[in-house]
Amino acid sequence: MATAQRYPRDILLETDAEYQRLAEQHSKYEAELQKLSATPYLNSEDLLEEIKLKKMKLYCKDEMERIASRIHRARAHSQ
Repeated sequence: MATAQRYPRDILLETDAEYQRLAEQHSKYEAELQKLSATPYLNSEDLLEEIKLKKMKLYCKDEMERIASRIHRARAHSQ
């Protein structure tokens, strides 16, 4: 019986609490951005909120990548 290959992201979501928290925040920001994009007209406050959400979402993604990279390096050094 063949086993399905698991992606590093899936493993991190199960094993790393910080990665999990960041992924949840990233999803939350994405949902908020989707709500904003559904609005036909954005006022200046909405535009500022959109920029803020995009920056926070990118920060989460960068931190998730940093964690994944750190773990990848640690595994490479231990082999």
